[in-house]
Amino acid sequence: MKPISVQLYSLRQEAQKDFVGVLKSAAKIGYKGVEPAGFHGMEPKAVRRLVEDLGMVVSSNHGPWPGEDNVSEVVDVAGALGIDIVVSGFGADAFADLDAIRRTADTVNAATERLKKANLALALHNHSHEFEIVEGRLGYDILMELCPDVKCQIDTYWAANFGACNPAEQVAKNKARTPLLHIKDGPLVRGAPHTAVGAGKMDIPACVRAADENVLRWLIVELDECATDMTRAVAESYDYLVKEGLGEGNK
Repeated sequence: MKPISVQLYSLRQEAQKDFVGVLKSAAKIGYKGVEPAGFHGMEPKAVRRLVEDLGMVVSSNHGPWPGEDNVSEVVDVAGALGIDIVVSGFGADAFADLDAIRRTADTVNAATERLKKANLALALHNHSHEFEIVEGRLGYDILMELCPDVKCQIDTYWAANFGACNPAEQVAKNKARTPLLHIKDGPLVRGAPHTAVGAGKMDIPACVRAADENVLRWLIVELDECATDMTRAVAESYDYLVKEGLGEGNK
């Protein structure tokens, strides 16, 4: 079983009011790690220190795209957090057509090379638009083919593209370069809020088991929005993964 982290974007509304309280709540639930999406006024090094004092680690960080003008800042933040994988992604325009995907691939490959000099890997986080058909193929498949050195942070819910794709197949197809999985659940209806993991229509066990256990590092719970209380849903998601023997926590 792999350790369970939580993407703190899930708790962004609470974090805006009390970021320290959110970290304490994640630790109390039992999470082994957290994936920040912003630091709410704290320095990255201070966030890491607090997270570790609470018995967790920073599993990964979803940050700005590592462009030529800000790569040194991205590298510094990764060093302060103690991570070796930088996570970012693209909007729908980057997958609008084949030419757009080729331009996106050039951007990805350039960033991969920049980060490699600092002994960092780049992992792409996906949304549903990567899993639309472009000239007979999934846009995601085209990009992966054009970017052999990039890693994957597969968001399993978005990879389902509301039922149009099989996310477990996508995990299996890219398992050799997927150290991080985003685990979320919901009704697979466009525009509908998510649910706690285990309460929706996703086949979570299939997605987790499709990964390579020698490559996968973390299961990361993320709920973009939820019809129920978010803190409760984040706790229920953790409970489901532990109860089903899919992930490991601190409790």
